[in-house]
Amino acid sequence: MSEPVAPGGGPGSVSGPGRPGTSWPAAARRAAARPAAARPPARRGPVRRLAAPLGAMAAVVASFALVGLVDPNEPGHYPACPLLALTGIYCPACGGLRSAHAVAHGDLATAAGANVLAVAGYAAFALFWAAWTVRAARGLPTAGPRPGAAHWWGLAGLLLVFTAVRNLPVGEGLTP
Repeated sequence: MSEPVAPGGGPGSVSGPGRPGTSWPAAARRAAARPAAARPPARRGPVRRLAAPLGAMAAVVASFALVGLVDPNEPGHYPACPLLALTGIYCPACGGLRSAHAVAHGDLATAAGANVLAVAGYAAFALFWAAWTVRAARGLPTAGPRPGAAHWWGLAGLLLVFTAVRNLPVGEGLTP
């Protein structure tokens, strides 16, 4: 035998808009009745569309300005690399602040001498930022293709090889 179903729903009742036993609030019924495709897309102005890329660039410029003003070549301004201090091994980021300082002063040769991988990273960021800004300015979706697992493994492999080579006598030119 089955239990009787109460008018407001209960065990065995089917609920949903327009069905018996419905107990949805009125606002939910109205929202469900209007599909998302029927709603007009939200239009954002150019200032709002460019807020995120310009904010990101402002943070990067402020960071480079600070490193440009406070010289990492002078001792005592920044903490030492813990890996280098404990083991004597250069990590992939060693020389990155000196590289950023040189970039802030427009000296790309010195920047590449401090950490060539960091300079490549700065250039890659500039390209991705430019594409992001152009897409945002045109009102296009800014979430482009995302890197997959193979990309991340490739980057990890590149960092590992860079670290190994810069700590060998053969890679003496890559040391900061």
